[in-house]
Amino acid sequence: MSASRFWVWAVALGGAAGSLAACSSAPDYTPKPKGYNRIDLPPHRYRTLPAGHPYTFEYSQYAKVLRDSSYMAQPDWLNVYYPQLHANVQITYTNVVRNRQLYNKMMEDARKLTGKHQIKATSIEEKILRTPNGMRASVFELEGEVPSQFQFYTTDSTKHFFRAALYFRTATANDSLAPVIEYVKYDMIKMLNTLKYK
Repeated sequence: MSASRFWVWAVALGGAAGSLAACSSAPDYTPKPKGYNRIDLPPHRYRTLPAGHPYTFEYSQYAKVLRDSSYMAQPDWLNVYYPQLHANVQITYTNVVRNRQLYNKMMEDARKLTGKHQIKATSIEEKILRTPNGMRASVFELEGEVPSQFQFYTTDSTKHFFRAALYFRTATANDSLAPVIEYVKYDMIKMLNTLKYK
């Protein structure tokens, strides 16, 4: 090897060694835990659903009540939409008018809609509650990366069938949405506890 080639190699190796030495003297890197944006949630305040439906309940002052515009929507289906939280509570209502066949179909549909989340749910917990107005309700809490984290339905089994389900219009992971989910769940329980049929 010629002398000039030797010096080129020596300089190159020296530079590489210097770079490695500089890297090894750097402080150890410790990854930080995953952080989420802070979400400031307003205090819970409520108003009564305007007249014009066969039911009434109290809902959040920070939400808008919109008619369901889907092709299969019935007249008393609503969306209680939280613009700042990108949260939506879908409400479906069916008058079962002593029609046992229709009542059974609504019960089956409610369970099917909850069951569709089993693929992504880490758990689905069902509770049977009695509201202050004496109505019996089935409440479902779902965990995991599911589209709907909280649902309930209630019926008097002779005329009214009312169902509500929480959805988010965002792709954000449920872990980061946890405070918002809890916030809207609280409002949904208020809705259920103040629900009255006309």
